[in-house]
Amino acid sequence: MSACATEQPAPAPGAPQQRTLVIYAGRTEAQIGPILGQMAQAIGVKLDVRYGDTSKLSDQLVAERQDSPADLFISQDAGTLGLLESKDLLAELPDGLRQSVPGAFRSVSGHWVGTSARARVIGYDPRQVAKADIPRGTDDLIQRRWRGKIGFVPGNASWLSFVTALRVLRGEDGARSWLLGFKANNPRRYESHPQLLDAVDSGEVPLGLLNHYYWFEKSARVGVDKMRAQLHHVTGSDPAALVNIAGVGALRGDDVPLAHKAVEYLLSAPAQQFFADHLAEYPVRAGISSTRHRLPPLAEIKGPDLNLNRLVSVQDSLKLLAEVGLG
Repeated sequence: MSACATEQPAPAPGAPQQRTLVIYAGRTEAQIGPILGQMAQAIGVKLDVRYGDTSKLSDQLVAERQDSPADLFISQDAGTLGLLESKDLLAELPDGLRQSVPGAFRSVSGHWVGTSARARVIGYDPRQVAKADIPRGTDDLIQRRWRGKIGFVPGNASWLSFVTALRVLRGEDGARSWLLGFKANNPRRYESHPQLLDAVDSGEVPLGLLNHYYWFEKSARVGVDKMRAQLHHVTGSDPAALVNIAGVGALRGDDVPLAHKAVEYLLSAPAQQFFADHLAEYPVRAGISSTRHRLPPLAEIKGPDLNLNRLVSVQDSLKLLAEVGLG
């Protein structure tokens, strides 16, 4: 786990000393470092940001419990926030903050909120996969025609969320059966979504299980006309159509009011515009849309009717993945 403290100007003599907000961040510094810097200036704090893997940081928080220095946890997915909530580690958020986020993207009991949303997609190389042949859903991915031709990122929280959604929607036996079929198809493992997208784009692998925003980030950087990889959105009740969130929760402790100020900023118009424009994610605040990316409306994607609070059983998903040999 890496740490990064945002540099702040030294206070003038006699000025009150700035307080330090300790953040455990399950998103990368490249993704959220700029907006956290803006947040620090806006609410007048110093930052001690400790970046790492969402699941590992969650495990650390569970181990540290009341001894944790963390004031705020930024998660890559809803399930991990739900897990911390179930361990009674998150403080309740003020009603005004909760109500500013649609019900589909926040905790039922008010302990975490989404800050942005993302859709699962199938990336494909049109030179190798005709449009008519693109897998239309989860079950198509285990057809033998795709043996050795699908890439995925097993160490990523989004894959874990998909597996959890699969368990919730199909039950343990249904999820196990699908995972065994997926494993039998010899899927290709990648370390990260950008690496997987590059592999699809270069033709190294015909299909990749991704989050939508990686394609938009890369196309903004290299040009849409330079992108060979394309995206297919699965729709309907299929787990492959899952729309998840990146989110935030305040840890129980002495600095809960300060953490609430940070959450309030992450839900503010400037922060929501940052997520939409710089990360190509869906803002959770109404009335904001990207000025840089032409994202398909979430209403058109029509993901499964699945309350994100039900993704809390991530530990059971990890056990199942280990059991079938995909851990």
